[in-house]
Amino acid sequence: MAEEKQKTATVVQIMDGAAVGRTITRMAAEIVETDGEDVMLVGIHTRGVPLADRLASALEEATGSRPTVGSLDITLYRDDVGPWRPAHTQPVLKKTVLPISIEDTVIYLVDDVLYTGRTVRAALDTLLDYGRPRAIRLAVLIDRGHRELPVAANVVGKLVATSRREDVQVRLRPADDDDGVWIGREAPDGS
Repeated sequence: MAEEKQKTATVVQIMDGAAVGRTITRMAAEIVETDGEDVMLVGIHTRGVPLADRLASALEEATGSRPTVGSLDITLYRDDVGPWRPAHTQPVLKKTVLPISIEDTVIYLVDDVLYTGRTVRAALDTLLDYGRPRAIRLAVLIDRGHRELPVAANVVGKLVATSRREDVQVRLRPADDDDGVWIGREAPDGS
């Protein structure tokens, strides 16, 4: 009988709470520099929502005006969802909230990690069902590369070189107990 290799996980923190806060402040400054304060931030569930709210607070601190903040559930637009999935893995729907009309508005889609681009594609499809904005831009805390679709963020908090075997974990208050970014990698023991 052959021995099975056990897997262990190595997790490294690449940003602590203070670094996340500084990065959000810098991202807000880039948004103001590009589009002024007349923007709408739309967070993609799950961690894009608290990130959008934190960006709105940073924009308010910088300009004195808080932008409108919404949330977007892309579940039904994902390309990995369908009737072929077992019932126990069917997705749970969240709520889309767009407090004002998106017509002729500059919208920043906000997400925690940009990876393949498929989440952004689903978010664009979802958002365009609600109207036609003047412009849609993308703001992400972490860009880890490995795009499968031609998607690029307009505002990036941090570029992180990763392999496909690695996992980027973002924690943001109030969704989590703390703020930070970690990279985890599973590897067989002894490697």
